[in-house]
Amino acid sequence: MTLYETIYARRSVRRYDKTPLTEAELSRINAYLLGVTQLPGQSARFEIVDGGKLKGGLAPYAILAFADDGGNEMINIGYVLQEVDLFLQSEGFGSVWCGMASPKEHQPGYRILLGFGPSSAPLRGGEADFKRKKLSDVSNEDNATARAVRLAPSAVNFQPWKMEFADGLITIHSNVRGVGKILPGRFYLYDLGIALKHAQTALTHQGRKIEDIKLDGGGKDSFAQIRYS
Repeated sequence: MTLYETIYARRSVRRYDKTPLTEAELSRINAYLLGVTQLPGQSARFEIVDGGKLKGGLAPYAILAFADDGGNEMINIGYVLQEVDLFLQSEGFGSVWCGMASPKEHQPGYRILLGFGPSSAPLRGGEADFKRKKLSDVSNEDNATARAVRLAPSAVNFQPWKMEFADGLITIHSNVRGVGKILPGRFYLYDLGIALKHAQTALTHQGRKIEDIKLDGGGKDSFAQIRYS
């Protein structure tokens, strides 16, 4: 499957097979991870570790994300790791965002992790298999890009964003009002990056050219904006 096709099939996997991945498989995943283009001005660091090194991990392996403070680092991490999430599931592996897990030993700059591993859990059969908000609740238009973003995973499935489409421009606003203070605010910024990755993937699938990406990770009114042609 392509990454775009995987958007309509992925699921958060919490059941994994006991067979370990081979060194060749881990090397291939790491090579893909290191090849993902980060957002402008961002330089997060990523490391694959064994799940036994984690507290609260849900998978046999994990990708740890690290970044210095800078304003948009959490949007960038969500954007990068969501591409890896789609890649893993397109290749037949399971994966899951683990917002509450962490390394057993303190590691400076640690932010969040994506768990993964071999799994026989079935993929979804299509858009109807997802439990999501109505498209009209998260977008001012009904189109292929909006539908792809609607299916993006988010913390506790809040979908804390709203899409606004204009001519050659998509703005994804962080929309955390009404969801309370159940989760730390950083999770909504990761979610914004995840949604941005789905939007970019859908636009690329349609043959659109991404001209510019603008970010503002400054709080409740954060947004990610894509200009395309």
